[in-house]
Order: sequence, then structure tokens, then C-alpha cells
Amino acid sequence: MTSGGDAPGMNAAVRAVVRTCLKFDIEVFGIKRGYAGMIEDVFFELNKRSVSNIIQRGGTILKSARSKDFMTEEGRKTAHENLKARGIDGLVVIGGDGTFTGALVFSKEYNFPIVGIPGTIDNDLFGTDFTIGYDTAINTAMRAIDNIKDTANAHNRVFFIEVMGRDAGFIAIRSGIATGAESVIIPERKTNLDEMVKVMVDHTTKKTSSIIVVAEGDESGGAYKIAEKVSERLEDFEIRVSILGHLQRGGSPTCMDRVLGSRLGYEAVLALKAGKAGIMIGEMSGQIVYTPFDQACKHQQELNPVLIDMVNILA
Repeated sequence: MTSGGDAPGMNAAVRAVVRTCLKFDIEVFGIKRGYAGMIEDVFFELNKRSVSNIIQRGGTILKSARSKDFMTEEGRKTAHENLKARGIDGLVVIGGDGTFTGALVFSKEYNFPIVGIPGTIDNDLFGTDFTIGYDTAINTAMRAIDNIKDTANAHNRVFFIEVMGRDAGFIAIRSGIATGAESVIIPERKTNLDEMVKVMVDHTTKKTSSIIVVAEGDESGGAYKIAEKVSERLEDFEIRVSILGHLQRGGSPTCMDRVLGSRLGYEAVLALKAGKAGIMIGEMSGQIVYTPFDQACKHQQELNPVLIDMVNILA
């Protein structure tokens, strides 16, 4: 099943899980809409044809949803009864922090074997260098910012561009570096508006436009709020705001996300066959690693401080 926010490459992981199961003569079922579908008993058998021609598609063929009912004991009890009635022996869940938090509670309550695959564009899970969907998201953001930069240059404008990242600045920092942004505003570092304004003023003597990338979760507010504060200090600047939003979630996954999804899906089945449970499958330095759900959820991936320093130096 896939749960929480969708991420490009989830279909590659689903395909790999199904075909690896079939190779080992394991019956495999899909659950529509994550934990909600588990409670509603929306199970259907998957075969080789079910996952044909999906590796290049964004989103998830299993659909996704957030389930408030699964947060209750009654909801989880119903989900467990449905799994037992179907003769399900183990689960592969694809998602992020919320998905694994639910899996952790459920596996402890019912001693049920669950293996997780990290699928989130935010790249904020501990125990893997990259999560499925992150590479596609930063490339989508980069292309969008490049396009905006063209019109910014044409009109000598300053653009504040908001990217996704409620709790983490991974998308903002990499897309900002890749597009030559003058400043990147992220939740991990306190925003100094005075310093940013000074940078913008200095750059106007050398450049015709400026790009500031803003992670949506920054404590100073989103791009609109920050742009408003800056406008009050720089009345002569022509400032515009662009919100990339859910544009970053969709699209055909990159080669990296297709391969990562395929490998983690394959390894998830091997882990269940080997009796592993309560873990997330990740890839670090090219090697497969197992991380307990409680660590993957609580110990979020840390942003490399070198990347933060690079922004100001390379701008």
C-alpha cells in the first residue's frame, strides 16, 4: 500500500514488490487508499499485468489517503481483522513519517510483520540517503525556477519562489543552489531579513534580477509574508511571488527515482522473507540498510550545513 503524500517513483516500488513476490510464488494484494482502504477492506489481488507499464507514471496506482480512523484503536482493530480474514502474512507500506508512525503503532499492537519503503518528496527520513520522489521533485522545482528566472531577467524583477518543505528545506536548498538563487530560506536556519535585504541591495548593482527560494515551512511565513516584509523595506524593488505547490509532486519519475523505487521494493520483499519486520528499507552509500520505524520517524535526516554555506558564497 501507499500512504500519505504521493511521490514520483512509488509505482516503480509497487511494481518491484509485486514482481518479486510472484518470482517467489508469493500471493500479493494491493490495498487502495492506504490505511483507509485497510479499514474499508478495499483489497485486490495483483499480478504481473497489474503492474505493467506503470514504472514511468507519477502518482500511485494504489491511490493514497490520510486516515483519521486508523489513529483510533477501533480503526486499527478493524484493519487487523480484515488482514486476518484475507490471510495476509505481512505488509509493505510505502510512504513517509506519518505512514511509518502508523505502522509502528500497528505492528506493536498486533505483532504484525511490516516493512516500510521511504516514499516522500521531502527527503526527511533518517536511514536513507534519498527518499523515493525527492530527485524528481527537485528537478521539477529547478525547471520551474529556471523558467521564472527568464521572466525575472526580462523585467528586472525580484521573485520569491515558494517550494514544498513544511518541516525540512531539502527541496529549497538543492533547487536554490542549482538555479543560482541569491538566497534560500529554510526551516533549519533562522531567517535574518536584514541580512537578506542587504544581499538583495548589493546584488542589484551587479545583476538585473534576484531569485529567493523559500521553503513553505519557514518560521517567518511563506513566500507571500516574507515578500511583504521585504517590500516594506525596499519600496523601489519590483517584487513578485510564485508558489510552485503540488506541481512538485507530479510528473514522470526520473531515472534515479525509478531505480531507487525498484531496488527498495525488491529488498522489502527479501526482508519480509528473511523474517525482518518493524523496519524501513533504505539505501546509504550504495548499500541497503534497515532502520527501525521509531528511529526513521524520530531521527529526521539532517540538512548538510555545507550546502547552506554554499548558497551565499556561490550567489
